[in-house]
Amino acid sequence: MVWWNVAAYVIPLLACYRTEVQRHETAGSDTLTAMQAVMVVVSQQATDTPVVTHTAVLRTSLGTITLGLYGKDAPKTVRNFVELARRGVYDGVLFHRVARNFVIQAGDPLTKDPKQRARWGTGGTSIYGGEFEDELNPETPSYRLGYQLGTVAMANRGPNTNTSQFFICLERAANLPKAYTIFGRVLEGMEVVRKIAEVAIEPGPFGPGDGTPKTPVVIQSVKVREVSQPKGR
Repeated sequence: MVWWNVAAYVIPLLACYRTEVQRHETAGSDTLTAMQAVMVVVSQQATDTPVVTHTAVLRTSLGTITLGLYGKDAPKTVRNFVELARRGVYDGVLFHRVARNFVIQAGDPLTKDPKQRARWGTGGTSIYGGEFEDELNPETPSYRLGYQLGTVAMANRGPNTNTSQFFICLERAANLPKAYTIFGRVLEGMEVVRKIAEVAIEPGPFGPGDGTPKTPVVIQSVKVREVSQPKGR
């Protein structure tokens, strides 16, 4: 599977489902209190609902998106995202791909450099010194749920080639092969995700509905916080 060229980090052009969950956060705190965590885990009482272990607040040039990360279902992937965020790797990165009614995609450090535009979508980095393996466990709640609206998953160029790129589903993608590690969902800011999905784009080889935003959509900063878990979680 390719993006603009053979080395690109992409996913097949299919589609995704709707789910929205609210959460509260404590300004200036690195850990949510147990009371506030209830707002996150209230939807996690069912065994088929993934546990949110961290929140990530993405401040973008079009608004703020809050993600809930599944540190129990995908511990290595979440550890990578959290540490990259804390190191500032995502600061200044662009959403380099908008695929209408499918996904928005970001996480390539090359997008910080306009001179590298021809290579946007081909780059990536990780805390593990290179590409790392998929976390595709059929027993986890996130795997069973699959790709829903607001699902956050890794983008890669084949099995076990994960780095820093990720995508957010715009609709349900029931037919998308479960080959991309699901590691979170949008808790707040789906209106911002939709705004990004509606920007004018420069079409790529997949047609007029799949391309690069004409006006850059920037991830200005990412703030990660750990969610306090109730006993027994």
